[in-house]
Amino acid sequence: MSNKMVLVREDPLRMSPPILDVSSLLSWGDTQPVYAPTTYNINAPQESSPFPVNPTLNKKIVLWEGDITQLRVDAIVHSTNENFTERSFQSDSIIVRAGPDLKAELLGEIRECKTGDVVVTQGYRLPSKVIIHAVGPIYSMKFQTASENALHNCYRKILEKAYELKIKTLALSVIHSVRRNYPPDEGAHVAMRTIRKVLELQTARGGYLEKVVLVVESSDAGIYEILLPLYFPRNKKEESAALLQLPTGRTYGLYGEPVHPERQIRIIDNPHVINDSDCSVIDLSSHFDTMTDTSFTHMQEDLDQQRLLGERPVPSIYPDISKEIHNQERYERLLRRAKIEDLTSVSGIGCLYQSGVDRFGRPVIVFVGKWFKFKEIDLDKALLYLIYLLDPLVKKDYVIAYFHTNTSNANYPSFNWLKEVYNILPYKYKKNLKAFYIVHPTFWTKMMTWWFLTFMAPAIKQKVQSLPGIEYLYSVIHPSQLEIPAFITEHDMTINGLRYYNPNSPT
Repeated sequence: MSNKMVLVREDPLRMSPPILDVSSLLSWGDTQPVYAPTTYNINAPQESSPFPVNPTLNKKIVLWEGDITQLRVDAIVHSTNENFTERSFQSDSIIVRAGPDLKAELLGEIRECKTGDVVVTQGYRLPSKVIIHAVGPIYSMKFQTASENALHNCYRKILEKAYELKIKTLALSVIHSVRRNYPPDEGAHVAMRTIRKVLELQTARGGYLEKVVLVVESSDAGIYEILLPLYFPRNKKEESAALLQLPTGRTYGLYGEPVHPERQIRIIDNPHVINDSDCSVIDLSSHFDTMTDTSFTHMQEDLDQQRLLGERPVPSIYPDISKEIHNQERYERLLRRAKIEDLTSVSGIGCLYQSGVDRFGRPVIVFVGKWFKFKEIDLDKALLYLIYLLDPLVKKDYVIAYFHTNTSNANYPSFNWLKEVYNILPYKYKKNLKAFYIVHPTFWTKMMTWWFLTFMAPAIKQKVQSLPGIEYLYSVIHPSQLEIPAFITEHDMTINGLRYYNPNSPT
């Protein structure tokens, strides 16, 4: 369990909250996993985890919910904006309790800090020696890549500044604030990945940090409790389970920074003969991502969004938006039809339905392949029913579990139909889809899935995972939340054996 404290707010008498020494807080390595999938076969051949168990790092991490100004540490992190005027409980608390000298230094001397950068001041009246002021990005869907890079740089520079100042104890607040429009779960992945990789490097070269307290508010506590085991697993089972939940399909650098192959230039000695051994690669990501305020970046959609829509990035001063408008209007017409037409002939088949939520609280959509008779079903009504069911759910994060169990040729939709459906569904469907699990896939299914995702829907490729059995879903979906036909479970038992949890047992 994580360290938890009730937030202490300053009372009218201006009484100071109790001061806590970091040594009194329980480290992540000293906590026990709340859930570890005991049926996961850790001896089975599988890819190695990019974040293996590391007891030394786990001892350095502390997860704590409370007021950062209560902690007696060498340094605290103040999440703020470019001119230090952001209003939040944490920011106000730091400014007030540090005293007027801090405010005078920030507004009168320093005045400004660029997005993705940090500045350092004294702690003044706070129990911390110094304050590292960090400016996170304002998240933009259009410039998602730039936002992610700026957030990564922010966390990385905090830890590098701590190393430079020989800081031993650091209280690190959440930089990806919802006040700056950053999705909390996506920001937490960036934070955890960056902290893990930078700490690895610093520890290897004799770093000074002994404790990093991740200070969270109640709104972020649950997210961090779920994501911490992915990047700081406490045992081999937790490490193995993380492989099913870590984001896939992306490449990251030495410090956990996102690497974009399309932003690399190859330099060769002889332009007429290309040999990989003669090439060197220069990554221009950092150069492009610092240009988010220039006119150039406003001329072109974000690469992630273009990739998600299956389009090639074509810069244009006057982008043609007629196709996008047409697709949106078409979808809205279909949605209106879906709300008024009789769809019982399709809904009664039972091949598509919601089944509880996963361990992140996201709705789970179940698709039973065997019951989808592509050649017999009314495909027009099938699309309407899909829109009717999913439209209210896809406004937030959701996941899909597709069961390929005992399917035949009669159940396989054509690529043309799949492509048409993919193009009709608006951007929110692709963005908010966080995982697509394919259970009991065949070799042919894997090949066709790869082909479709590579050439028709490349952006959601990283979200699709093939699972050999139902048990692999249990690390992300509790059995009590997964309602599936009996024939799927029976088939799974014949190939994987009886190795399931009792749905009524506590996790």
